[in-house]
Amino acid sequence: MLIANQKQQENIAEYILYMYQVEDVVRAYNLDLDRLMQEFVGPQITNPSFTLQYHKWYADIISQMKAQRIEKTGHLNELKDILIELSYLHNTLINLADDHKYKGLFSSALSFINEFKEKSNLKDKNEIEIAFHALYMKLLMRLKKQEISSATEEAFDSMRILLAYLAKAYHQMKNGSMDFLKN
Repeated sequence: MLIANQKQQENIAEYILYMYQVEDVVRAYNLDLDRLMQEFVGPQITNPSFTLQYHKWYADIISQMKAQRIEKTGHLNELKDILIELSYLHNTLINLADDHKYKGLFSSALSFINEFKEKSNLKDKNEIEIAFHALYMKLLMRLKKQEISSATEEAFDSMRILLAYLAKAYHQMKNGSMDFLKN
């Protein structure tokens, strides 16, 4: 909860990846709030005064997941909305703002994104969503202590750099400091 709030304010890309992980943790506990709090959240809380806040936060996430029928797969509507905003921003940076640096980063990442798209079950997703799913896969691979080849690491880095630039632009857009006409 505290981490999610901080990431949402500071780095929207990290927020999305963090929330993907939260969704999977909630699913791992079969959306059982009591068990989740007792076995996962409780042992991590260093200040017991936050217990009620975490309980409410996870209860809300579970409620949303049930209401949105994403108990087994899928992502919260809030995350989908952010991804739509990021996709619009991506298109704006490429087509309207003619951001040469972003275009270069996207060009460098595009072949890796397309390769990941072909190997995954994400053929209906746009390039930005695919890059997020690829980076989430990297996180899962790291958690499982799976080896990542240097070629795969290069692909992940290319997508990470692209999304980092996009996340920075997103926060500039949201706080009103982005000038789409200056590159």
